[in-house]
Amino acid sequence: MTVLPTPRLALPLLEPGQAQKEMFHNEALALLDIATQAAVVAAMVDLPPAAPATGQCWIIGAAPQDAWAGQARKLAGWTEGGWRFLTPRDGMRVWVAADQALALFSGGEWYQGRTYGRLFIEGRQVVGPRQSNVAEPSGGMTVDAEARGAISAVLQMLRQHGLIGTD
Repeated sequence: MTVLPTPRLALPLLEPGQAQKEMFHNEALALLDIATQAAVVAAMVDLPPAAPATGQCWIIGAAPQDAWAGQARKLAGWTEGGWRFLTPRDGMRVWVAADQALALFSGGEWYQGRTYGRLFIEGRQVVGPRQSNVAEPSGGMTVDAEARGAISAVLQMLRQHGLIGTD
C-alpha cells in the first residue's frame, strides 16, 4: 500500500516510480467494486460463507470469526484474490438482498429498517417531520359528537403530516 491512501475509502494510490503499479491499481478497483452501488447478500453475518461466488459481499457483524476475524462491521467482498474488506463511512447505504431493505452506517453501527428525510411523490411532499400526537377524545354527551370530533382531529393531523391533501 501507499503511504497516503485516499481519505474516504482508503484506496491505494500510485506513487511516482512505484514498482508493480498494476497491483495497487487492481486493489483500488476491487475495493471500488465493493463500494460503488453497494449491495450485499446479507448483513450482520459473523461467519464467512463456505463457498462464496466472486463479487458477492456481506456486512460483517460485531463478532466475526475465521477469515473475517478483526473486521467487525466492515463490508467483506469475495474476489478472485480472496477477501477484500472495506471500512464503511458515516452515511454509507447498502442494499441488503436478504432483507430487501437498505442498511445505513452511522456512528460506527449499521442500522436497518430506518428511513430518514422526507418523502415526495410526484413532486408533492407526502411525509414530513413528525408532528405532535392527536389527543384522545374527551367529554361530550353524545357519542356521535365525540366520534366526529376525534375523526376531525385525526384528519387535521394527517393533513399536517402531509399524508392526505388539503383540497
